[in-house]
Amino acid sequence: MAVRKLKPVTPGQRHKIIGAFDTITASTPEKSLLKPVQKSGGRNNQGRMTMRYIGGGHKKRYRVIDFKREKDGIPARVDSIQYDPNRSARIALLVYADGEKRYMLAPNGLVAGQTVLSGSGIAPEVGNALPLSEIPLGTLVHNIELHPGQGGVMARSAGTYAQLTSREGKYAIVKLPSGESRMVLVSCKATVGTVGNTEHNLERSGKAGRSRWLGRRPRVRGVVMNPVDHPMGGGEGRQSGGHPRSRKGLLAKGYKTRAKKKASNKYIVERRKK
Repeated sequence: MAVRKLKPVTPGQRHKIIGAFDTITASTPEKSLLKPVQKSGGRNNQGRMTMRYIGGGHKKRYRVIDFKREKDGIPARVDSIQYDPNRSARIALLVYADGEKRYMLAPNGLVAGQTVLSGSGIAPEVGNALPLSEIPLGTLVHNIELHPGQGGVMARSAGTYAQLTSREGKYAIVKLPSGESRMVLVSCKATVGTVGNTEHNLERSGKAGRSRWLGRRPRVRGVVMNPVDHPMGGGEGRQSGGHPRSRKGLLAKGYKTRAKKKASNKYIVERRKK
């Protein structure tokens, strides 16, 4: 996976860096795995704006991804690697031996024609999904479950991975992309390898219009608002804005908002890096 820097023939292309689509092998998605995506524009059922800076965006359809990987013991052939407009990672179309088709997140190194498996007693190879109890220590994994059978919820975006560092009893300790080390039940599944499209973080949109295509409206800084709109608004000329805080008055820049009695605190071995 690489990125392309375009020639500066227009102002919008001068700083534009986009991902190369060299790993993608199919241009049309699998029809049976598509669902409609309804845009809200940030409005609730009464038509009132509850989320700001949302609106517009190119029309797209949702690709149903198999995060659970529960078809154990049935080999699946990777039919193609495809683009997904709903996520930063690429997706792989799997065709199982019984004829069923499913999408999975495409890990780095997975190519069309390969065979992947899921379940217990299989080799910990790239693209295979197996319980944390059977994955060798030090292995890089992604799409990790928090509860058995729930489906992967951690380390799913492009280029991310977690590392299985140790096992203690019925828990495995996993070092997450944020730097946090957390205990996860060894019966939870994870997929071996790192998520593909690793150079996604190098991309630069080049112009404001590409953000609008993604459905992101311009984000207004609190400092330039009026006092009625934001705690940091108002003042003569260019004021610093006082203590940095959110629109609702919560302190920012280091103020801890995590609940002290949160149930999952006991599973966190080491906090994420500051």
